[in-house]
Amino acid sequence: MGTISKHPELEYATFLAEGRFCIQRSRRGGDYYFSPRIAVPGTGDDDVEWVDASGQGVVYSVTTVRNKPPTPDYNVSLIDLAEGPRMMSRVVGIAPGDVRIGMKVRARVETIDGAPAVVFVPETEGA
Repeated sequence: MGTISKHPELEYATFLAEGRFCIQRSRRGGDYYFSPRIAVPGTGDDDVEWVDASGQGVVYSVTTVRNKPPTPDYNVSLIDLAEGPRMMSRVVGIAPGDVRIGMKVRARVETIDGAPAVVFVPETEGA
């Protein structure tokens, strides 16, 4: 996937538009990180590359955002990715109040408010 440009947010959005969830990794240190940046956090190295994320994660924290009907409630969750980074997202496919800390989830790209975004669904047995 190569070295990133000076516009990592644009590249990330392009991957999402293609239906891909990608994160960055330091070539030298091998560490993964999120959100998109032009340099490796903590070192400032520019030896970064885009890689496809595994999509596996675990809910670290969750809160339910309550809305006035008819707007549905939704959750805001912090997800620990299998690669190490933590990201903010939503868990979909179940009631917001049913999302639990420690729940295994899997990423997918969906359209939210007219733009592609990474959301997570509960991991099912045997999946």
